[in-house]
Amino acid sequence: MIRLAANTLRRFRQQQDGNATVEFAIVIPAFIMILMSTVELGMINLRHSQLERALDQTVRTIRLSTGGDMSHDQLRDEICTRSGFIDECNTSLRLEMLRINPYAWTPIDPTPDCIDSVEEVQPVRTFVNGQSNELMFIRACMKFEPIFPTWGLGTHLTKDGDGRVNLIASSAFVQEPR
Repeated sequence: MIRLAANTLRRFRQQQDGNATVEFAIVIPAFIMILMSTVELGMINLRHSQLERALDQTVRTIRLSTGGDMSHDQLRDEICTRSGFIDECNTSLRLEMLRINPYAWTPIDPTPDCIDSVEEVQPVRTFVNGQSNELMFIRACMKFEPIFPTWGLGTHLTKDGDGRVNLIASSAFVQEPR
């Protein structure tokens, strides 16, 4: 009986059936995670570059005084029109614009003014239109939901209470004389 069990165990150990299946089961989750993270990172880069481009084009319009004094909502709508990757722009993009004195420098608050849909609605923190020859700083914060929030890169992104991620673009410019 012992000899039969030993022979059966030896034959089982020598078989190589299912070798590829075991390797596949071990390796495929890592490949899928890399693939999903690559797609997530690509979409983040695409959204960020479109936000930066739209902000730069809008700042150029303001700087050359062709836009006049624009309100927060008008500027936001202008940026949304120029960027194709801001979902639900009215509720996911917030701007702040401040006047900076280059001769009496005070640091800019590093915390961007972003919309958190879980919290109560907050008014725009700072939005001041510039006058001729004034140094202005504008920062846009866009919120978006990750494609794969529970896998790969999506799990490591810093999210708000609603599960959305911040994308921030900023620019500085001098208002041209009128």
